[in-house]
Amino acid sequence: MLRFLPLKLGRLYRCLKLLLVLGLFVILLMNTHNLFASFQKNELTDRRFINLNKCPACFGTSWCRKFMNGQVSFETWGRLRFLDVFNVKNVYFAQYGEPREGTRRVVLKRLGSNQELAEIDQKICKRATGRPRCDLIQAMYKTEFARINGDVRLLTPEVVEGWSDLVHCPSQRLLDRVVRRYAETKDSGSFLLKNLKDTERMQLLMTLAFNPEPLVLQSFPSDEGWPFAKYLGACGRVVAVNYVGEELWSFYNAPWEKRVDLARQLMDIAEQLTNNDFEFALYLLDVSFDNFAVGPRDGKVIVVDAENVLVADKRLIKQNKPESYDVWYESRFEECDREACLSFSKDSLCSRVTVDHNYYAICQNLLSRYATWRGTTGGLLHDPPAHIAKDGQLEALLDECTRPKKRYGRFQAAKDLREYLTQLAAASSSATAR
Repeated sequence: MLRFLPLKLGRLYRCLKLLLVLGLFVILLMNTHNLFASFQKNELTDRRFINLNKCPACFGTSWCRKFMNGQVSFETWGRLRFLDVFNVKNVYFAQYGEPREGTRRVVLKRLGSNQELAEIDQKICKRATGRPRCDLIQAMYKTEFARINGDVRLLTPEVVEGWSDLVHCPSQRLLDRVVRRYAETKDSGSFLLKNLKDTERMQLLMTLAFNPEPLVLQSFPSDEGWPFAKYLGACGRVVAVNYVGEELWSFYNAPWEKRVDLARQLMDIAEQLTNNDFEFALYLLDVSFDNFAVGPRDGKVIVVDAENVLVADKRLIKQNKPESYDVWYESRFEECDREACLSFSKDSLCSRVTVDHNYYAICQNLLSRYATWRGTTGGLLHDPPAHIAKDGQLEALLDECTRPKKRYGRFQAAKDLREYLTQLAAASSSATAR
């Protein structure tokens, strides 16, 4: 009976796979006409498809000429609309062509699922009329996005505080940076709101409220060494960023030497976002294998999903000196039955100068034996070589970084782990060179 059961389950699994293939084949037959039409038409030139018709309730227009001229087009599978049911996050791969530069790969994002985007419309209507449905464009002019007009000199913290993770505890210095680096205007470079057109100002504020990822990428650009994907532009509710490479998850079973190098880079990112010369602490509130990618040429790790990034101004914290501001904040490890979950207090992240959150997030959700993703446990540094496993130093550092036994143990463990991974990477490079 015990031997028969696996056989039965195996047959059931094969039958389900066959039914799935047959189902997809039937869908293809039913959509044959649409299939050919999809390959002939570039939907990214359609104003309604990219929601350009909803502006200024959109994310920008700086790349609209490129979209309308057909310079941006979906890659093969992205053209098949019936596959959108599997693309919950509304992230697409596309080709962007410039006459002098040739063609390169880019990533297009709608910055939310279809349901989330529909909820944006409802929220705008409710803010303006109290009803869930309305004329969206007219409604935008009746919301706070329009009331903050050009006569207001600065975008101030009391106006936008709490709108999103980016501005959970904003400083004037941060908001000036966001406005000055806003890429959806031709006259960027000024922190004065009056230099933005009414539509640009509304687009900026709507982005800040509903999904601030584009503003994070613009305010902390890759060109200046920040570990984020490069922002390219927007048209309607579609945002374009540069294609970095394969997601970090693709390297889960890569050779040990490669995984050590990636782990070292991840810890470097945690350090850079926590302690930098600008005294802005950028805390990653959503850390998973899908939110990082690796460059195919340079092997560099980059953050590719920056929606849930909280920015705390350490300079302001030191100036205002809230209660316990100079007491080190330790993130508390908690058992969790979900993937990529973290325990943190946003208010504490906003009120302490020394915080270990980024080290905790990277160690727990990506590197250590506690990391769980897609049904797999063990983290990126699983199954180390026998001599490293026998030594026990790596496991001890990962455990202390994730679930510290000593007070403030994570701070020292993160420092020691970075140094240890650097030594391992250097040793691997020397061995390869020989």
